Amino acid sequence: MTANGWFQIGFFLLVILLVTKPLGLFMKRVFAREKTFLDPVMRPVERLLYRMTGVDEEREMRWTEYTFAMLLFSGVSMVVLYLIERLQHVLPWNPQKLAAVAPNLAFNTAASFTTNTNWQSYTPETTMSYFTQMAGLAYHNFLSAAVGIAIAIALVRGISRRESETIGNFWVDLTRCVLWVLLPLSLAVSLVFVSQGVVQNLKPYDTAVLVNPQTVQQTGADGKTTTQTVTEQKIAQGPVASQEAIKILGTNGGGFFNANSAHPFENPTPFSNFLQLVLIFAIPAGLTYTLGQMTASPRHGWAVWGAMALLFAAGVTAAYAAEAQSNPLLHGVDQKTSAMQSGGNMEGKEVRFGIANSALYATVTTDASCGAVNSMHDSFTPLGGMIPLINMMLGEVVFGGVGAGLYGILVFVILAVFIAGLMVGRTPEYLGKKIESYEVKMAMLSVLIFSLTILIFTAISVVSARYGLPGITNPGPHGLSQILYAYTSSTANNGSAFAGGNWNTVWYNTTTGFSTLLGRFIAHIPILAIAGSLARKKLVPESAGTFPVTTALFATLLVSVVLIVSALTFFPALSLGPILEHLLMHAGNVFGG
Repeated sequence: MTANGWFQIGFFLLVILLVTKPLGLFMKRVFAREKTFLDPVMRPVERLLYRMTGVDEEREMRWTEYTFAMLLFSGVSMVVLYLIERLQHVLPWNPQKLAAVAPNLAFNTAASFTTNTNWQSYTPETTMSYFTQMAGLAYHNFLSAAVGIAIAIALVRGISRRESETIGNFWVDLTRCVLWVLLPLSLAVSLVFVSQGVVQNLKPYDTAVLVNPQTVQQTGADGKTTTQTVTEQKIAQGPVASQEAIKILGTNGGGFFNANSAHPFENPTPFSNFLQLVLIFAIPAGLTYTLGQMTASPRHGWAVWGAMALLFAAGVTAAYAAEAQSNPLLHGVDQKTSAMQSGGNMEGKEVRFGIANSALYATVTTDASCGAVNSMHDSFTPLGGMIPLINMMLGEVVFGGVGAGLYGILVFVILAVFIAGLMVGRTPEYLGKKIESYEVKMAMLSVLIFSLTILIFTAISVVSARYGLPGITNPGPHGLSQILYAYTSSTANNGSAFAGGNWNTVWYNTTTGFSTLLGRFIAHIPILAIAGSLARKKLVPESAGTFPVTTALFATLLVSVVLIVSALTFFPALSLGPILEHLLMHAGNVFGG
């Protein structure tokens, strides 16, 4: 670890603090339908869209109708993406003449991008045409992010309203999120990325002749090994910058290239790397200020922000410390930090980013539901790789995905005030609303759906010699970590992976596809039920026994609840995976592939 590394991490958190208020205030005005500087441009477009689709922007919805509209929209969008993938060989903008996507992979990808997960068990540049990337995947990058933000805003409305039967209009929230927030920011960011060298074109791939031909060995389907001399290389390109902007801003994470943000065409410079990090956290951080403004309790918004920042600081410190350590199995190798080398564990990392920015990116992308990577998490040390895993197991509530982070942490807020109420022997209250058994049951249902999906699919896979075990490439505890990471990432709608696994199989494409849907939409139902219940409640006056949700004590309790719930649920699995691997590594044990 170096002073320069700590400075970059600290500077990043400072920038997030600075963008929180202006962006949060702007989003509050957008969703409260107050005047903004974009209204002269966007209002005519908004009204035209409503006329074309028959939406009454003045009509609000009960939580049940809001939920149905969200599920219907997402379901139809998923079917459309599936059809685009299956028909891409006859659709335009396919200069590489790529074939139709296989049915199980098309289902997995459609489910993944509809749920904001962007799990990719394929190589994008050799699988998806330009049309599929733009009209299919990028469309979902915008709309899946907008759905998450809409759900969060609906929940905040439920908290802030009194004796109301409605929580807003899904179609209006969706439209305003895209037009006022995601589209303008993505357009501006795309141009910045182009200025940094991110590719943006519709040209066929270029072919480069190798100066030094390479000899490679390939194993065929019959098991026979053949030797082949490679004399040229295809240079993939395409409309990358436009995809990259919303990939990062919408915490989607799916890369145009297989190497994702480790690829120089997606993330070419230190500035582009830093900008990506800021954009991943920008909207989730801003939404905490939106929460404070819409509930007329700004200090509560900052208390939630502080709890998230504390969890982030703990995670990035642990990841940086673990990756800066030398590998005890590399005897006689100089692994110390010096002016000539980064030191520590550089396997799977870009030299241009080094240890600090790789650990920071891994922490940020799994704190949020982004899943973009600038290094390979499968190559992290056991404890370093455990940090991204834990971040997702927390429910990605450390700033989290756009919208998803806010409604995820608010579930834990309800559990925290419930526990506080039990400790003092009175009915818990949250911002003037009594928290009763219904809200607690719905909050726990959301938490249980998440954890049960991960653990059940993982358990089945690790005992299935026919379906689950062939996907892992490492025996021993790291193999368990690979499977656990896959289902945690898909259920948490993150999309990153311990990429050493072979996930493009019928079993994993099907099960991770269903886990993305369960983790996203089934968990949405109890959250919107909470919004509807809270909106109908009366305000109760504060008393001497009311637990304040605006203090450092509340933030500490919130952090404790998040950690305890996750630790009790996942600690046994972590003990058999990364923790055991760490102990065995220091005992000198190596598991061959």
